Amino acid sequence: MVGPRSWIGALFNRSNYKRNEKPFDSPLSPLQEQRLHRLRERLQTPFDETRPDHQEALIALWHASFPDVALRGLISEQWKEMGWQGPNPSTDFRGCGFISLENLLFFARTYPASFRRLLFKQGGKRATWEYPFAVAGINVSFMLIQMLDLSSAKPRCLPGVNFVKLLGEDEEAFDVLYCIAFELMDAQWLAMHASYMEFNEVLQVTRTQLERELSLEDIHHIQDLPAYNLLYQ
Repeated sequence: MVGPRSWIGALFNRSNYKRNEKPFDSPLSPLQEQRLHRLRERLQTPFDETRPDHQEALIALWHASFPDVALRGLISEQWKEMGWQGPNPSTDFRGCGFISLENLLFFARTYPASFRRLLFKQGGKRATWEYPFAVAGINVSFMLIQMLDLSSAKPRCLPGVNFVKLLGEDEEAFDVLYCIAFELMDAQWLAMHASYMEFNEVLQVTRTQLERELSLEDIHHIQDLPAYNLLYQ
């Protein structure tokens, strides 16, 4: 059972995270600049329900989530089963754009066992009122964009600076980090015995842990993050 729509709609407004006070400056290599530019282009792409490729991505997400269930349409009450606010998922993408759909689809295709475990809330003692999977995923994308300072010309917080180094090693670093963050959020949810009213608190705890891990000195690849192992538990 997931929380009421009034809570879901308030998530973005309640994500008042503080940015790191101390600015960091680090020169970027040509490869890092190129990949950061491509990532920023993805961030600036809104979800457009009239674009065939965006429609196809949404349908692909459904098939990855419910391979044995036929989708009756791009607007259908079925979408609520995945944790969207209503029958039209496109309305939920307005807060974060197409990249939030790309993140969910990457998660489903790259780590299918982990994705389905979180989608169907398998493992651990679950709350009576659970977080809605799909909308929670959009909030994870939004949290990462803020945490890494990706809206700036160049990240100046330590986690963001270190992330760009990881991006230079792996162009899929943001997508993999998303999967790690989603897993970590669910682990924190269970550890805190949280319910839907505490989702924002759980997300902030998740962000704090990711900031710590991205600030470690021995992180050279995205797979070096301690929380990466959660994807294979």
